[in-house]
Amino acid sequence: MSRYDLIIKNGTLVLPYTGEIRADLATRAGRIAAIGEDLTDADEVLDATGKLVFPGAVDAHYHLGIYRPLEVDAAEETRSSLVGGATTVLSYFRTGQHYLNKTGAYEDILPEVLAAVSGRSWTDFGFHLAPMDTRQVGEVPALVDRHGISSFKYYMFYKGFNLSADSRDAKAFTMSDEYDLGHLYQIMEAVSAAAVSAAARDAGRRVSLSLHCEQAELMRLFIERVRAAGDPQTLKAYSDARPPLTERVAIGEATTLAAATACPVNLLHLSSGEALAAATEARLARPDLDLRTEVTLHHLCLNYDELSGLGGKVNPPIRSAQDSAALWDGVLSGKVDWVASDHACCLEEHKGDELWPALPGFGGTGLLYPVLLSEGMHKRGLAPHRVAELVSGNPARAYGLWPRKGSLLVGQDADLAVVDPDLEQEVTGELLLSGQDHCPFAGRKVRGWPVATVLRGQVAYRDGAVVGDPRGAFVAR
Repeated sequence: MSRYDLIIKNGTLVLPYTGEIRADLATRAGRIAAIGEDLTDADEVLDATGKLVFPGAVDAHYHLGIYRPLEVDAAEETRSSLVGGATTVLSYFRTGQHYLNKTGAYEDILPEVLAAVSGRSWTDFGFHLAPMDTRQVGEVPALVDRHGISSFKYYMFYKGFNLSADSRDAKAFTMSDEYDLGHLYQIMEAVSAAAVSAAARDAGRRVSLSLHCEQAELMRLFIERVRAAGDPQTLKAYSDARPPLTERVAIGEATTLAAATACPVNLLHLSSGEALAAATEARLARPDLDLRTEVTLHHLCLNYDELSGLGGKVNPPIRSAQDSAALWDGVLSGKVDWVASDHACCLEEHKGDELWPALPGFGGTGLLYPVLLSEGMHKRGLAPHRVAELVSGNPARAYGLWPRKGSLLVGQDADLAVVDPDLEQEVTGELLLSGQDHCPFAGRKVRGWPVATVLRGQVAYRDGAVVGDPRGAFVAR
């Protein structure tokens, strides 16, 4: 009987918050068992000469089952996550239109969600839940204590619009009672109380509320103006209809309430230089507030002048090249805490050629490490360990997964991405192994790709193909 299950030899280990070291890494029973020189005696050896060995990425912003059945998305989209080196995904879920298209208690609905994903996911997975009505707000303590859900969400524009922004019948969309700032304040009170209770039991445990920051009343005005001006069917028009000012105002509202309730918050998918500036100002003005920031791959790398058609419609919208540059500056300076994909498989048939009914969102999880390496490390000089912090360590810390996920510490889950830093490939849908039939990143040449992804000590993806069967498990946080 071998001492180890798997040894990754001759690679450079990338350690978040530490740096890079040349060493072998061995796994046993799903955990990292040893790091050292010349490790031997394993059932399987993976030669990583010339490769970087990262902790598996934690894709902290994901949407399983928003437009397709949960079980279909779990099988096809988490497969794509392995391509990008992600071994854990944290998916948002809410009641109302889309997803399961119903409302009710999470005590009843969460088991249904877990059953649909279990046995089909290629990565480990967890969920952030959105309390859409007062009854669900009351479930927050039980969701934290009994179900391992430590993060929640509020969508600020839902008080005035549906997902596509083509209807203002918000109550029919949310299937809730009052979804306004009063409701947000109630959520923050509940999350804050749960955070205090959880920290009293475990000082390292964080309970938080994530926020989609766009201000609905301003959106109404700007949408009306864009439509009155001829209603162009372009991504720039969509950005003009939901401009960065709506983000700035919403961030101001949200952080004011968060400070009043002492609620830990995460500002999601900051899409513009103005949004990042507002988040930075809020941090400076409220140093006691636990506030963390996220940007997405598409807001970093796509702009509305380069894209044609409506495949890139997403909320918040794709912005200008100047906004992308400002977000990269935030990544390099440390003002951005993590990068995620906001992966939401949305087929071409759901996009069409009319701007307002087109459904928002698209996939990107298969590009998580590749884009950060190509655009961050190679193009902008981002150190490998900083890449690991942005897509693995920091989201793991924020969402109660550290150090089990996001680290290369002995004793923790052996979730790994073995990356060829010089492998250059052109992005195609086939390469990403997603069920989506289009990709706004298609045609881009990206340098730095995982050649193997390891989930809990077993190779799950190698040289462009998945290996074995889905083994992903729910991770209570």
